[in-house]
Amino acid sequence: MIRQHWGIENKLRWVLDVGFGEDLDRKRARHAAQNFSLLNRIALNLLKQETTFKRGINGKPLKPALYHPYLLKLLGI
Repeated sequence: MIRQHWGIENKLRWVLDVGFGEDLDRKRARHAAQNFSLLNRIALNLLKQETTFKRGINGKPLKPALYHPYLLKLLGI
């Protein structure tokens, strides 16, 4: 049971903490933290599904911000 807990911690929460800086966010207004957490998880899933750009999770969020066609490819547009 403990190994299962740490497996979840290492696979999801660590990626969100390191790749998206989720622990550094200080959103305290109403449901802002939950809403942004949901958006981060959606973005993480989109980035994991896209396999043509070989980069770690730390570098993948930067490319759609700088390269518009890649962002459209991620969104399926």
